[in-house]
Amino acid sequence: MNERIIGLYEENAGAWDALRGGEPRLERKWLERFAARLPPGAAVLDTGCGSGQPVARWLIGRGFDVTGIDSSPSLIALCRRRFPAQSWHVGDMRRLELGERFDGLIAWHSLFHLAPDDQRPMFARFAAHARPGAILMFTTGWGEGVRIGEWQGEPLYHASLDAAEYRRLLAASGFELLEHRLRDPECGEATVWIARAG
Repeated sequence: MNERIIGLYEENAGAWDALRGGEPRLERKWLERFAARLPPGAAVLDTGCGSGQPVARWLIGRGFDVTGIDSSPSLIALCRRRFPAQSWHVGDMRRLELGERFDGLIAWHSLFHLAPDDQRPMFARFAAHARPGAILMFTTGWGEGVRIGEWQGEPLYHASLDAAEYRRLLAASGFELLEHRLRDPECGEATVWIARAG
């Protein structure tokens, strides 16, 4: 069922863009915490960037140089039209290999669409794209397991590892955990992680 995610977002790119347009609301507090740890003009990789709204738009508006990757060609086309000065790539995050390193990496509401066995290798991929001291921010589910939501009348796959395993994966990939908030009530009960590359 997780393999359906790519087609679901591509087929409903316009609906997703309409849903996510405008300024960030629930994400704003965490975007500010992420940005406060970055140098001015930092290069940021947005993994699962969607149409560039609202996360990439917010980062670009604060002077960061954003590179985005998403599996949906239609969503990336929207990014390219809106923000032509930035770098946008159509690709599967499970095969992330840009040959570049960044000051910040973000996977906001994207990592949890991967199956558990696909999430585990992502931390080494993040590390391979991180400059020394880079900040990584990502969201996960509340606890270990698979949960199926619904969007556009279809099942929407989510999966999460146990919090202890995320901690181990971060440490094994050279990241120091800085912040972790389980089910933040001010952020739609998202579970948020911020870590720093060694």
